[in-house]
Amino acid sequence: MNATNPGPLPAGILERVDVQRALAEHDFAAAFMLLKKYGGISQNKIAAACSMTPGKVSQVINGAQQITSFEVVSRIADGLRIPGKLLGLAERPWESRGEAPRETIVEGPSVDEIDDMPWRRETTVSMATRMTRSDLVMDRRAASKAIAAAAVGGAALLEPLEGWLLPLDAQSATVPVALPRGRLGARECGELESTARKFREWDHAYGGGLRRKAVIGQLAEVSDALDGHQTSVIERRLLGVMAQLAGMAATMSWDSGMQRDAQRYYLLALRSAHAAGDVEFGTNVIAGMARQMLCRGRPKDAGDLVRLAQDGARGKVGPKVRAMLHTREAWAYAAMGRVAAFQRATLQAAEVLHDAKGADAPFWIAYFDEAELAGVTGGRLLDLARQDASKHAETAAGKIRTALEHRGAEAGRSHALDHVGLAECYFLMGDVTSGVAQTHRAVDAAERTQSKRVRDLLGELYPYTVGRDANRGMREARDRVRGLLAS
Repeated sequence: MNATNPGPLPAGILERVDVQRALAEHDFAAAFMLLKKYGGISQNKIAAACSMTPGKVSQVINGAQQITSFEVVSRIADGLRIPGKLLGLAERPWESRGEAPRETIVEGPSVDEIDDMPWRRETTVSMATRMTRSDLVMDRRAASKAIAAAAVGGAALLEPLEGWLLPLDAQSATVPVALPRGRLGARECGELESTARKFREWDHAYGGGLRRKAVIGQLAEVSDALDGHQTSVIERRLLGVMAQLAGMAATMSWDSGMQRDAQRYYLLALRSAHAAGDVEFGTNVIAGMARQMLCRGRPKDAGDLVRLAQDGARGKVGPKVRAMLHTREAWAYAAMGRVAAFQRATLQAAEVLHDAKGADAPFWIAYFDEAELAGVTGGRLLDLARQDASKHAETAAGKIRTALEHRGAEAGRSHALDHVGLAECYFLMGDVTSGVAQTHRAVDAAERTQSKRVRDLLGELYPYTVGRDANRGMREARDRVRGLLAS
């Protein structure tokens, strides 16, 4: 086979059988190693030719990252000028013309490469542009794959966040003097901020689902505006809006079951908050990531995230944010069965929240009050009650009832979660009559949300209604739960 190519690879390297086999199997770990060993091409040169970062190439070679994206495989073919037939691709355009391909244009870093990108304003905007563009054109099949993708944990989760602890590079916040300034004014920026606040209210009431695309569309508009070289004041405000929108996109994504997408939007939100100099919201973003890990059954990862947030927030955030962090810490302890540590962290949250009375706080943390603390504490006591109902179920029910009595009508998703949790408490206590009545209330509340998380929790309640056909009320409650889950 004559596979001689005119590209950056030395002549004859593609004639090697081992290289051809690695390319045919898309084993890029072996292919890159062979190109380095026999072709003398450096890791940095491979990265530059393929529009990848050196870190990504290193991960591929070490087996920590696989290349499965058709787009990336095509970039490798064009960048290294590997004939398409060696990779199972169609003939590349440059092959038939007998000329070198034009440089591949990459509009922003690949989402899988963002952990290698510096924490600068420019890369944050580029990330937003790339992520929103691909998300807005996602078809049903791609959406199904996104839902199936699992959230990552451990070092893969924590290492990309370490840049949050470093000071913002002063150069990344400057505006080039020669470029036109300020396409947006204070009024337009204020309208974007108001829209972000309204989206947050919708999410709090109904959960993810229907409005996720609207949030991502607005995020795309903000990233486009940031490409317009605004004044430094407007740019900082826009970065703050980007952080808010990306944080909501993350919450809505994992509330819809799209775990990996949620992590990517959380990272974008954290980088945006960092670029805007908003330490408090950055702390809130990491706390959101911890909550995702807790709901995914990964309390150790959640605890590591809380400690990272506390390290960066020390002396820089208000009491409400600090109290919220203590509840995340308590949640992680409860999930690990550390009852004394859970009680200690919960008490700390209550004490700090008491100190927050009368203190100024950002609008996005306004939801965190005594009712929210009671609801979160009740939910964690319910976790413990599943292991020992006699010790914790009644106390959990009391806390959840307190939350339901004091939450505002706007907290639709939280109301639904509380109702489901309280129904389970009653079943654990052996109070079937109250459990059945509460199950009906839970279904009523769940029907008013679009939250997959609420439906998942209802799915965990369903087994309590099985095997009790003699109880007519139980049969009716079970049918309602089953009907909602099937819809």
